[in-house]
Amino acid sequence: MSDIRVVLFDLDDTLFAHRAAVEAGILRYAETLGPPYGTAEADEVVTLWHDLEEEHYHSYLAGDLDFEGQRQARARDFAARHGVELDDAQASAWFADYFEHYVAAWSLHDDALPALDALEAALPGVRFGLITNGDLAFQGRKVEAVGLDARMEHLIASGEVGVAKPDAAIFHAACDAFSVRPDQAAYVGDRLRTDAIGSARAGLTGVWLNRRNAVPSPEDELDAATAGVRTITSLAELAPLLA
Repeated sequence: MSDIRVVLFDLDDTLFAHRAAVEAGILRYAETLGPPYGTAEADEVVTLWHDLEEEHYHSYLAGDLDFEGQRQARARDFAARHGVELDDAQASAWFADYFEHYVAAWSLHDDALPALDALEAALPGVRFGLITNGDLAFQGRKVEAVGLDARMEHLIASGEVGVAKPDAAIFHAACDAFSVRPDQAAYVGDRLRTDAIGSARAGLTGVWLNRRNAVPSPEDELDAATAGVRTITSLAELAPLLA
């Protein structure tokens, strides 16, 4: 019988379909802007926007930019690639307009709610929570918008805790919120090092959700094996794995 009493999840691209919403949002926004934005190839627009998100959001997590600053930087750099210069106020307005299109595309992954139901059936009394790298209010808005607030007892956000994944402290903070030991909790996320290796090294059962069949680097593969990381390709595999 499993000793897992709490299952914790990453939010973006684990339960919440963030990447799909980002792609839909930026393509719709670029189309409404017209030239020079709307003339670029869709793949180029999406790739650039994802790259800028990775770059500047990690600057926010590292403390080099505040939350609004990383939004401005993303908008400013995207516009600059299309020959448009934006000051801070214009960049904030640009991002706010994009954000409306992003919000309109918010949804859960199709396997998210069925996985929670399956876990409750396989692990009677199991409790659920979220650990996310981001701003608590912003991430909380997403959780409520897609109805996850009814299923999650706690939302642990790096912006509130003061440390980000893969730091063990944020995983331990979540366990403390549930009053469980790390070995009584599992953590599921789509990033191998940030989520799965980080949580496993903190003493939880670390599960990598590899939806995109990514091939890890040799270093990550070795670290994952050493830490005892489990790998799944769909949340449908989670309940059988933990039970």
